[in-house]
Order: sequence, then C-alpha cells, then structure tokens
Amino acid sequence: MMEIQKDNKFSRRKLLGGAATAAVVLVQTASGKAFQAGMTHKEIEDTTKIQGVLPGTLGTRSDFEKPVKAPSPTSSRTPLQDLYGTITPSDLHYERHHGGVPAIDPSKYELVIHGMVDKPMVFTLADLKRFPSVSRIAFLECSGNYRGANDGKIRPQDICGLTSQSEWTGVALSTLFREVGVSSKATWFLAEGGDAAVMTRSVPMTKGWKDAIIAYAQNGEAVRPEQGYPARLFLPGWEGNTSVKWIRRIEVSDQPYMTREETSKYTESVGPAKIRQFSFTMDTRSIITYPSYPASVEKGWIEIRGIAWSGRGKIVRVEVSTNAGKSWQLAALQDPVLDKSITAFRYLWNWDGEPTEIMSRAIDETGYVQPFLKQLLEARGGNMGYHFNPVTAWYLQKDGKVLFKAT
Repeated sequence: MMEIQKDNKFSRRKLLGGAATAAVVLVQTASGKAFQAGMTHKEIEDTTKIQGVLPGTLGTRSDFEKPVKAPSPTSSRTPLQDLYGTITPSDLHYERHHGGVPAIDPSKYELVIHGMVDKPMVFTLADLKRFPSVSRIAFLECSGNYRGANDGKIRPQDICGLTSQSEWTGVALSTLFREVGVSSKATWFLAEGGDAAVMTRSVPMTKGWKDAIIAYAQNGEAVRPEQGYPARLFLPGWEGNTSVKWIRRIEVSDQPYMTREETSKYTESVGPAKIRQFSFTMDTRSIITYPSYPASVEKGWIEIRGIAWSGRGKIVRVEVSTNAGKSWQLAALQDPVLDKSITAFRYLWNWDGEPTEIMSRAIDETGYVQPFLKQLLEARGGNMGYHFNPVTAWYLQKDGKVLFKAT
C-alpha cells in the first residue's frame, strides 16, 4: 500500500501485468475467449503479460497489414506495390469478370467435351480429380492491363495490377483430349464458361496439347470463386480472357468460332486497313514496385525492387536506368526464374538527392526487349486497346516524393 502511494503512476501496464495470471485462466473459458476476441492490439500494451489468441480454424492477417485490391465494376487490381516475392495471395489475385461471379455447386458441376472427338464425354469435378494432377507456377494477366495518369499520382497497382501469379493445380487438358479421342484433323477448340456472360473463346489445339490445364486448385486450396470455382481453363502465358473461368464446355473443331468476346472485344484495328486478332501471347514486361507512388525516399542507398514477366518464356535479363534512360545497369534476378512466370529483380542504388527518373526494362529468352510507349503507339497506329507493355518510369523529386512518369 505504501508502495502504491509513493508511485502515483498507476498505469494500464501495471493493471495488465498484475492481472496476467487471472487473464491466463480467463481465456480458457468461453467468456474469456469472447473477451480476448474483443480486445484490439491497441489495448494490449505488453504482449508478454497476457496469453495470445489460441489456435483457430482459419488464419488471418495482422491488424497492421491491410492490403486491398482496387475495384471497378468489371475488375479489381492486385496491390503489386504491397506484395513480397512473386506468389500473389489468393484473395489478392486480380479479378476480371464479364458477367459477375456465379455460385456453382461443385456436386453438380460438369465439363462437357464434344465435337471432333471419338467419344463425347461429361466429366464431374470428382472425375477430374481422379486423373493424374499437374501443378505449375505461372502468371495470369489481362490483355487490357495498362493505365496512365497525367498528374503522376498512380500506383503500380493502378498501372498494371491486372496481373497476378499463383500455383495452379489440376488435370492437363491433353489428358482429357486423349480420353475423348480428339480427331487428328482438329485445329481449334471452343472454351465456354458458366457465368452470366457465357464467356467463350476459340483456342488453337496446339496450346491445348502443349500446356493447358483444367485447374481446380490455386495456391494449395480450391480455386476461389472469383477465379473460376470449381474449375477453370488455364493457359500459361496467354491473355487472361482465354483462360475461361467456370469452364463448362469444350467443343473441338477445325476452325475458330469467331465468338462475341473475341470479335467485339479482343480484336482491334491497327492502322487504317488492318486488324489485330488472336494476339494470345502476353509480351515481356516489368515494373519497379519500389520506390513508386506514393512512397517517399531519402538521399542515400535505395534498393530498387520490381517484377518482370513474359508469356514467351523465361526472363533472362532486367535492366534498370536511374538517369531517365540515358544508361542502363543490370539488375539481379531472384531465383527461381521460371517459364512464363513473374520474376523478382533488385538493384542497389545510391541516390544523390537530385531529381531524376528511374525505370526498368525486361528481356526474355527469345530476345524480345520491353519497348517504350512511343514505340508501341507507332507500331499500333496510336491504338491503346490491348497488349500494352511499355517501360514504366518513376520521377523522384528533390523532396523524395515519387510520381508516375509516362515514357
């Protein structure tokens, strides 16, 4: 009692500390668990004085970490600037829908394969899971994945956040082709989704035989509803719309089907007398994710970080410029460098505090070099529709603030 009177600083810390033993007993009861669940990290001043949350049925992020996608009526963009490594958490994978997300009962799910085949077949989800499975890490990107901003206040998420990477697991489409006995004369197949838009795309049989997957799992769990639950087509390295979600029908043919989506949306004019159609492969691209808007940096050593990817194969080289493209330096690539996958890169730079532009460009194993925006516009006749993969620059102001700079 004398000790308390001598020290009038009767703090919450002492209250929590003094009640530590009682708290440990309390959390073992139902009422104790409810009490603990209602406490926030702000209320617990000394985590060593009270038992933490007990094991649960589903993991959660820390209250201090709040990454979110940037939504629009038809899509939502992955927060590239907030991620680490190359695997996108499933709940942060970008979304692009043509008719919203359908709710499909997996027990009623069916995939029909018919057309130029020996024996048309219907596969349930259980049927698909009985075949030998395959897994691969690969990126997925929307063909309309580009934005700019005149005021410079735009994040990597806003510029090219319609790209994400997962480990996809399912059955190789070639396995199903062999099961139904595809005709040797077949050259195309139609992939049809079970969404409200009945999304359909024509796909060359060569891609189906090579590396196409009917994926029912993503990052170790069932494919998320937004990503095509209970099963989707996945075409590594190709524009996202061809990897039809909620896949319900595949029709094998000897010609493309010229569906609504591949004529009205994914065909574009190039100059006065040409159109660009069936431009499936996503070209080589990179972007610096740090430093980027809205970050602020200080003079001195900065680790420039970013990601690069190519639908043509592996990334073999990423170059970084810290003087607006006047000279280029080789960045370090983070292993593993995988085929048709996002590769992380980094470059250590000593900033002198003077205003400058930083940018990156990627080169893939075919020798393709990521172009500047001006080059793309000249090649496409000024069309800003699809498959834009320009070098992206960031402007570092003298005060350390970072802004987007169009190239």
